[in-house]
Amino acid sequence: MDGLSRRNVLLAGGGALGAFGALGVAGPAWAWSASGSVAGSGAGADPRWVWDEEADPLVASLLERGDVPKVNKLLRTWTRNGQALPDGLPPDVRGFIEKARRLPPWTDRSKLDTMVEVTRAKGFWINTLYGVASGLMSPAIPREAIAVYYSKGGADMKDRIAKTSLLGADITQLNAYEPEGRMIVSSVKTRLVHAAVRHLLPQSPQWAQSGSGQIPISQNEMMVTWHSLPTTVMRKIRDWKITMAPAHSDAFLHLWQIAGHMLGIRDEYIPATWAAAETQAQQVLDPVMGPTREGVELTELIMKIVSDVDGGLSRPLLNALIRYVNGDEVAGWIGLPREPFWDPVVRDGFPRFVALREKLVPLPLVPRIAWTIDEILRKATLVLLGSGRPISIEMPTANRPS
Repeated sequence: MDGLSRRNVLLAGGGALGAFGALGVAGPAWAWSASGSVAGSGAGADPRWVWDEEADPLVASLLERGDVPKVNKLLRTWTRNGQALPDGLPPDVRGFIEKARRLPPWTDRSKLDTMVEVTRAKGFWINTLYGVASGLMSPAIPREAIAVYYSKGGADMKDRIAKTSLLGADITQLNAYEPEGRMIVSSVKTRLVHAAVRHLLPQSPQWAQSGSGQIPISQNEMMVTWHSLPTTVMRKIRDWKITMAPAHSDAFLHLWQIAGHMLGIRDEYIPATWAAAETQAQQVLDPVMGPTREGVELTELIMKIVSDVDGGLSRPLLNALIRYVNGDEVAGWIGLPREPFWDPVVRDGFPRFVALREKLVPLPLVPRIAWTIDEILRKATLVLLGSGRPISIEMPTANRPS
């Protein structure tokens, strides 16, 4: 079935709308070559018309037969990569997960081992950028902002941030893809969530009106979100002149190549190199960013939640830091006010802070100590966001209440 036919089937069945990318799908034809992907080749299908051929029909069936609450409850006990799936799962769910949990055949264990060094040496910057750059970039991606707003997650942003933070925490663990890690579990559960949103969001009249009525979370839109994470982080690391050895840079890219695969992105769309990633980002991410009312409202909700959790940062200082990291244009799109005092302080002082911290990192034990502190703070944040309860990534059964 070609991409356009697939689109028609999904729309006719009420099965899929989108969550990432531009408000519409009109635009230049897909021009990025699959020769630059981890697959090295591909069918050349425009990813704007490609979704998840395995997860979508499965989750649509679960929703239609009322099995989602049962599956969610059972999967709460599946928390580690190497853990056996719980008894009682429907056979089609078990079959899907057993296949989806396998790492891609091109996984390079040596690069994952190197990533341990990267996390200890550069984890502070990477985690900071995940939150301040990637996290606040999302409201400036119109279709992502609108889809989040009108899906169930938009009605409880603290819960949604907690689940997003859980995925971010899992990928930064030293054992992310090892049997005792959690990243495979979180990726597969997120893939199921995306399929549920595709089925449910088309039924929202608000999405039909504000989100252009087009299918969500296409492969293209997933790559938009992918670039808002590793590509954006790498751009900032280079802008700030933070030293990262080529082997470390390659390991960081590989970490996210595997993440893309585990989240259901086709290998033919996942960049094989940073150069290929930059070329693709300039096509799929940079042109689709802009302002929306929903994005501004989501930003305000996020800022209130983050300010409550991270009491050490005043709101004006946080505003200035986000403006410095993301730039004036993005800050304007998401509705951040200017801070006459803090804006120049951060603009002048942050480069000095970067330089000072980078000088300290090579000292003995500093990377390990810094990583330990970052880990403690990250876990404390997850506890606060989860209100002391375990955070579980679960499929929704409805959209945002109107």
